[in-house]
Amino acid sequence: MKLSTPRWWYQRDGRHGRVARTLLKPVSWVWSAATARRIARAAPVDVGVPVISIGNLTVGGSGKTPVAREVLRLLQRSGVDAHALSRGYGGRLTGPLQVDPARHTAADVGDEPLMLSGDAPAWISADRVAGARAAVEAGAQALILDDAHQNPALTKTLSLIVVDGETREDEWPFGDGSVFPSGPMREPLAAGLARTDAVIVLLPADAPPVDRELLAVFGALPTFIARLEPAGPPPPGPQVGFAGIAKPWKVERALKAAGADLIDFAPFPDHAEYRPEDLAFLADRAAVFDAGLVTTEKDWVRLPPDWRTRVVSWPVAARFENEATFAAFLAQSLR
Repeated sequence: MKLSTPRWWYQRDGRHGRVARTLLKPVSWVWSAATARRIARAAPVDVGVPVISIGNLTVGGSGKTPVAREVLRLLQRSGVDAHALSRGYGGRLTGPLQVDPARHTAADVGDEPLMLSGDAPAWISADRVAGARAAVEAGAQALILDDAHQNPALTKTLSLIVVDGETREDEWPFGDGSVFPSGPMREPLAAGLARTDAVIVLLPADAPPVDRELLAVFGALPTFIARLEPAGPPPPGPQVGFAGIAKPWKVERALKAAGADLIDFAPFPDHAEYRPEDLAFLADRAAVFDAGLVTTEKDWVRLPPDWRTRVVSWPVAARFENEATFAAFLAQSLR
């Protein structure tokens, strides 16, 4: 069973959800200790090609996959045959195998690897080392690890973390700093930053410049700003939106900011598997408002094939504010 992300996780002052935070603290201590012990005891394997990790410090909602797609694009443009490697979260197959978008579904390999496979060769493997070796044997000149900051199996050439840069009075990317499940952090902030080579702050297309207080958190680490740009306008006419990602409320904001006539919006848990009753609910909402249905690309690939003709996919792409500087940083790191 997948659970929805609690909004109070991202309350910096910790006033909301105080009882839940307190009750869950002992579990957080165990989680933090287990993560630290696993990383400290690891013996990373060098597979002979540059390995770039795209990860984050929270349990979801930072925008890792759009950034991974953009890094793949930049490397391919520079002549590097870069492959993506993921554990295939949400899929039934364990790999190692190369994702084939003509043959595999999100239920087979997970939604994120399926999306990445449209841009570059993408692999899934529950065993990262085995997956990396398979990709290298197939010709990969560099590997992009999606969601691997806390996975120490491979020797990393570059560790990038993606941070949700949208800050509001009641919303902070790291909440009050509490570790899962009493907060959104996968590990304490200082521990995660200590293994980081650079930070990518991802902002919505229409957001103001990044918060200086947030930038100060990263100290002397190289920090790059990227924007999540819509690949096109939202569909015309009244729409019922829905999303099963870590922060579905951000999709609702983005659709409205892009000019969508959003009549209603339904949030689902991250990586939600859309059951017949969920689809019936969405169809009913659309019928009530005489509206179309719109969702994210990540959600669209998880829909049954017959439903993809009934729902519009609204894709977005990460674009760096200073692309040349980031591309130069990548090239220098890979030498």
